[in-house]
Amino acid sequence: KVWCATVLGFLLPFSCAHTDFFTSIGHMTDLINTEKDLVVSLKDYIKAEESKLEQIKKWAEKLDQLTATATKDPEGFLGHPVNAFKLMKRLNTEWGELESLVLKDMSDGFISNMTIQRQFFPNDEDQTGAAKALLRLQDTYNLDTDTLSRGNLPGVKHKSVLTAEDCFELGKIAYTEADYYHTELWMEQALKQLDEGEVSSADKVYILDYLSYAVYQQGDLGKAMALTKRLLELDPEHQRANGNMKYFEYIMAKEKEGNKSSTDSEDQQEEKTEVKKKDYLPERRKYEMLCRGEGLKMTPRRQKRLFCRYYDGNRNPRYILGPVKQEDEWDKPRIVRFLDIISDEEIETVKELAKPRLSRATVHDPETGKLTTAHYRVSKSAWLSGYESPVVSRINTRIQDLTGLDVSTAEELQVANYGVGGQYEPHFDFGRKDEPDAFKELGTGNRIATWLFYMSDVSAGGATVFPEVGASVWPRKGTAVFWYNLFPSGEGDYSTRHAACPVLVGNKWVSNKWLHERGQEFRRPCTLSELE
Repeated sequence: KVWCATVLGFLLPFSCAHTDFFTSIGHMTDLINTEKDLVVSLKDYIKAEESKLEQIKKWAEKLDQLTATATKDPEGFLGHPVNAFKLMKRLNTEWGELESLVLKDMSDGFISNMTIQRQFFPNDEDQTGAAKALLRLQDTYNLDTDTLSRGNLPGVKHKSVLTAEDCFELGKIAYTEADYYHTELWMEQALKQLDEGEVSSADKVYILDYLSYAVYQQGDLGKAMALTKRLLELDPEHQRANGNMKYFEYIMAKEKEGNKSSTDSEDQQEEKTEVKKKDYLPERRKYEMLCRGEGLKMTPRRQKRLFCRYYDGNRNPRYILGPVKQEDEWDKPRIVRFLDIISDEEIETVKELAKPRLSRATVHDPETGKLTTAHYRVSKSAWLSGYESPVVSRINTRIQDLTGLDVSTAEELQVANYGVGGQYEPHFDFGRKDEPDAFKELGTGNRIATWLFYMSDVSAGGATVFPEVGASVWPRKGTAVFWYNLFPSGEGDYSTRHAACPVLVGNKWVSNKWLHERGQEFRRPCTLSELE
């Protein structure tokens, strides 16, 4: 269809430049439009096939009646010269035309569209990335597999469930990563759904094969044997299962010979249940607790020091008559939030400017000093300069007026959109002493402060957390938070180590401005004390 090709023409120039779809919900929305176009194309193909079959059906019905009459009295039927002529014509011409109609491939348009679009589809990396995101959300927010499988998440608008086949796929991806903890969880969920009667193409034999091995790898030999026996009940000739059973029985016999105590077995079981957490650092646990809203609570005495106020930017002329709302989020380090500081119209403009340029977010490699992608930062970002749009220029001026810092030496406005389970694990914004060349190419010194706009509400998850001090700052559209990364002395404030929690439900857009030391000499003078 010509109009399908036209729609395709609009979609392709935008899609072809983008990869790593799973790292940005904003870019994944383009895939929805692509899939919609394919559905329209598929419906056109179905209509064409139905039209073709309808023509063949009418032809068959007509000839069925004709041949039924002719076979009763062949000579009498052909005694009529017109019938004799039409028989010659049908067999010589019309049956050939019918053959051509039957052989005609009505799928050309759909296959052509599909072939062109396929090169812009997500790839294996995207599917694996999205699967890992689900596992990350499961761990961070303490979600059991049944809750996640049934789609019972807070704040969801469009509930969706995982089939047994989906659970099996998640288990396989965990297995390829040698993540036997999650392999066990998701294979068990797939098996549970099949046992409950779900109709699926997933095969219990395959599930039990993965599950028994994953359980064995975690040290639960008894359960591995039980699962393998169940597998052999379904497929007695399964070669690997028979081999595994002999091996398990051999290991079990050796353990009995060694008089292994039941206490040791219990200890082993406890270690198995803790396998997921054994390599976690204390910071990781604090980070996940803060993401769930379970962090340390500020004492009432400290809370009394937090205030909300109207702020005029230290008598800045632009805000004397119209001060902005400001509230304290935390005391040490001091984190303040500005309310209603960016309008919906400005947000949409920034998003529209950034979206065509979004690319996988990068981090500074401390060894090379260069930018590189990292698994611990799942988002896409773009950089906007003040000269590109009066809106961006106005935002930069606003940041300068309210912080009192010179933005001429700041980095460009960075806009970020988070993907499936999008996150940025604990990190510092400033360069540490062991990274002397972190911002050398900029020539503007270290990052003195961070200004962060929240450009969307997030239904669940997505907080900015500070594990060192126990602070959690939750996204609120139209607000911004600000903190200093360096003490006035120029020394780094290590309590500002922070992270962006995984987005559980929703779409998170933020933009940030990193302000640098140069130009602030008289705006924020140095002190003699290192930690002041």
